[in-house]
Amino acid sequence: MVSPQLVLHANASQLAAAAAARLVTKLVDLQSFGRIPSVVLTGGTIGIEMLASINASPARDAIDWSRVDFYWGDERFVPADSPDRNEKQARQALLDHVPVNPDRVHAMASSDGKYGDDLDAAAAAYSDLVDHCNGFDITMLGLGPDGHVASVFPKNPGVYETRPAFGVRNSPKPPPLRISLSLPTIRTSDEVWIITAGSSKADAVALALGGAGEIAIPAAGATGIKRTLWMLDREAAVRLPSSVLRAPVS
Repeated sequence: MVSPQLVLHANASQLAAAAAARLVTKLVDLQSFGRIPSVVLTGGTIGIEMLASINASPARDAIDWSRVDFYWGDERFVPADSPDRNEKQARQALLDHVPVNPDRVHAMASSDGKYGDDLDAAAAAYSDLVDHCNGFDITMLGLGPDGHVASVFPKNPGVYETRPAFGVRNSPKPPPLRISLSLPTIRTSDEVWIITAGSSKADAVALALGGAGEIAIPAAGATGIKRTLWMLDREAAVRLPSSVLRAPVS
């Protein structure tokens, strides 16, 4: 397993902008080799701000958006037009503003979609889809104060899941019904980027990078095949050792 790498930024806004620039660079690089990149998107404040930053950047036009496959790490199982949906937020921030190929935007089902309110059927369909994609190039994840990533919550059944994707009931964080990739699926990614900001995440960051197990801190089990990158602002890194905090802020 590769050792995690850490990049610090001064604040949340700079973190989002830097993550956006890093993603653009990575996509351009992959496409320069004739690849069709596969990217797992994350929701949350930083994740959506990152996408909006890409949309506002002239560099966005360096990417052939029709040749990128988009997936999601998790989704709220709510109606398609709900503002809570990660897909809806991602579309508003970026995907509706660039020429994506609709067949390459692989959203998780909504509660009023093809499978209706059948959470298990919706999760099974995404599990089958993911099972045939042979891993991802980049998976981006946020981090909860409790150490959860995607909708894999500490000491919940999801931390033991081996299916590619699964349904979540009684989520500790509302709404209660969700669909999530499992940790083993996240680990099929060449690169995993955990992008988080704020002092409320500091304990979880310190535990995940300090040797905690994935049952207690699921983020500890979110690792990439080639690279695991933690992108933090100063507040999220405040409980890390001083030797880490002395690293230059980029």
